[in-house]
Amino acid sequence: MLIRNILIKYWGYSAFRPMQQEIIESVMLRKDTLALLPTGGGKSVCFQVPTLSMDGVCIVVTPLIALMKDQVVNLKKKGVKVFSIYSGMQFSEVEAAYNACVFGDAKFLYVSPERLSTPAFLENLKRMKVNLLAIDEAHCISQWGYDFRPAYLKIAEVRSFIPKVPVLALTATATGKVIDDIQEKLNFRQKNVLQRSFERKNLTYVVLKEENKLVKLLYILNHSKGSAIVYVRNRRKTKEISSYLNQHKIRSGYYHAGLDSDVREKMQDDWTKGSLPVIVATNAFGMGIDKPDVRAVVHMDLPDNLESYFQEAGRAGRDEKNAFAFILYEDSDVLDLRKRFSISYPKLSEIKNVYNAIGNYFQLAVGSGKDQSFDFDMADFSQKFKFSNLLTFNALRFLEKEGYLFLNEGIKNPSRLLMRMSREDLYRFQVENPFYDHFVKILLRSYSGLFTEYTSINESEIAKRTDLETEAVKSYLARLHKLQVLDYIPKKSKPQLIYGVERLDQASLHISKETYQLRKKSAKQRLQSVIDYVQDSRCRNQLLLAYFGEKDVKRCGKCDVCRERNKLDVNELEFENINQKLRPLLMIRPYFLQEVIEKLEEFPEDQVVRVIRWLQDIEKIKTTEDNRLTWDTQQRLKL
Repeated sequence: MLIRNILIKYWGYSAFRPMQQEIIESVMLRKDTLALLPTGGGKSVCFQVPTLSMDGVCIVVTPLIALMKDQVVNLKKKGVKVFSIYSGMQFSEVEAAYNACVFGDAKFLYVSPERLSTPAFLENLKRMKVNLLAIDEAHCISQWGYDFRPAYLKIAEVRSFIPKVPVLALTATATGKVIDDIQEKLNFRQKNVLQRSFERKNLTYVVLKEENKLVKLLYILNHSKGSAIVYVRNRRKTKEISSYLNQHKIRSGYYHAGLDSDVREKMQDDWTKGSLPVIVATNAFGMGIDKPDVRAVVHMDLPDNLESYFQEAGRAGRDEKNAFAFILYEDSDVLDLRKRFSISYPKLSEIKNVYNAIGNYFQLAVGSGKDQSFDFDMADFSQKFKFSNLLTFNALRFLEKEGYLFLNEGIKNPSRLLMRMSREDLYRFQVENPFYDHFVKILLRSYSGLFTEYTSINESEIAKRTDLETEAVKSYLARLHKLQVLDYIPKKSKPQLIYGVERLDQASLHISKETYQLRKKSAKQRLQSVIDYVQDSRCRNQLLLAYFGEKDVKRCGKCDVCRERNKLDVNELEFENINQKLRPLLMIRPYFLQEVIEKLEEFPEDQVVRVIRWLQDIEKIKTTEDNRLTWDTQQRLKL
C-alpha cells in the first residue's frame, strides 16, 4: 500500500496510529475533512503522508511559528523539500520560497494565517500546483474557540483560488459548537468529521487541594520514574521552583519566553535528552515537543481554560505507558484566577493607547511598517511609557488576535545564507578576488543547497574551520553580502514585534466593542469550566471528556475522585441514584441525618450514610451549628 510505504520510508513506522489511516484516505478521496486527534495523536502525519503520495505542494496554515519551524526542520532531515513563510522574514527569503513552490519540487509550504490575504501570496498561489490545504490548530477559526484568530477567516477566501483542492482541518481541542463552526467557516462541501476519542486510558488525572504545594510537588516527583514538566504561571516562579527542586536533589531546569534563545534551547535539549529529568516552565514550553517518556505533568497554578490544560496535560504518557497529570490548588488560587481574568481584558481605550505608544517607540510613521519586524524590549517600552508590564502584555495579546501586531517572543532564528551568484559567476569572482577564495570554498564545503535555498549556518563553526574569530566571519559575510555575492541574514534571538498591517493612527484603529464583549463572555465561561473541574465530585476523566462532547464515558476508576469513590463499596449506579436524590433535597433546606435516611428509604441505610460521609469529606455537604446536613451551594464559586 502506497501510504504505508511512505510511512515506513520517512517515519520508520510499520503501522498508523488510530484514525490516521482513515483521515488520510478521506483526504485522498478529495473530501473536506475535519480531524480531531488528542495531543500526541500524530496530526501532522495526516497531511504529510498524503502530500508525499501525490504530485504538487501542500499549503499548511499554522499560527505557531515555533511549531512551524520544528516541522520544517524535521521534514528537511527526512530529505523533503519544504519552505515556510511568516511575518518578519526578509523579502528575499519570501521570494525564494514562492519561487521554489511555483517552479521547483517543493512538497510543503508552511504559512502563518496573516500571510493568506497578501497580494503576493494570492498571485503565487494561482501558479502553484496545490494538492492539499491543511489547517493546523483549526479551532482558531471559531469565535467560540479558546484561541480565536480573525486571520483564519481569510482561509475561506483562499479556497476560491483553488476550488478543487480539499481541506484538512486539524485540532486537538474542540467542543461540539466549535466543530460545527470550523466546518461552516471553512466552507466544507459537506460535513465530514473524523474523530478519535479524546480519552487517554494510560493518563490519570489528579486534582489535589494543597496548602503546601512545594512539599507535595517533591513527593510527586520523587515517586515519578521518568521525565516531568512542572507548569507555572509566571517567569519568576520557574527559576524559584527549579532552585527549590535542585536544593532537594531533584535535577531540574527552567524555561520561559524571556530567556535568551540559546539558554532556552539548551534547557530544552538537556530535558529532551534526559540529563535534566524535570523542566519547570511557563506555557511557552511544549509546542512541538514529542518526548514519549514524560511520566508526570504538574500544574502549580490553575489554567485559564480546559482546552489549554488538556493539551499541556496530554504531553504526559505519549509512549502509551502509565502517566499522571496533576493540578495542585488551594482556595486562594480560584480568587487569583478571577482577579487575573478581570485584568486580562484591558479597556479598549488602554489597548489603543498601547498601540499608539508602540508606533512612537519605534518612531514609525502612520501608513508604514507593514510586515516589518523590530527588536522589542517589553520592560523598556513599559517603563518609558509608564504602562504596567501586565497591561502591555494583555493589550498586545488582543492586538495580535486582531491581526494588527505580532510578538515572536525570542524564537531563535539562526543565521541564513543564499548564494546570489551562479556557480560560474562565483568561480570568476573567486579567481578575481583571491582574498575571499579560501573563505568561499569553506562555505561551499560546509553547507549544501546554498545555491537553491536559504540555509541555516553557524558562524562559530565556520570560524573553527577557517581559523578566524567569530566576529571576523560575520565581517566576511557582511562584505560578501554587500558585494551581492550572497545574501546573509544574521540570527535574531531577541523578541520581535511585527506589524501585520501598516501603522494606523489611533482614530483609525478599529476594535469592535461587540467582538470584545463576546470574547470576554466566552473566556469567562471557559474559566468557570476550570473552576467547576477542580471542585466537582465526579470522575475527572468524565468531566474532561464531557467538556469536549463525549457524554457516555465510564468512570476511569483511577483519578483522585474515583479512588475515593472506590473505597465506598457502592457501585456507580447506586452512587448516582443516591446523589441525584440527595443533592436537590439538601439544597432546599437542612435536614438531620435520620431525616435524610427516612427521605431516601428506597436505598439501604448503610449506603446512604457512606455516600453522605464521602460528600462531607470533599466538602460538598456541610454541617450546620445544630448538626443538620446542607448542600454547600457556595462551594462552586462563580465568577
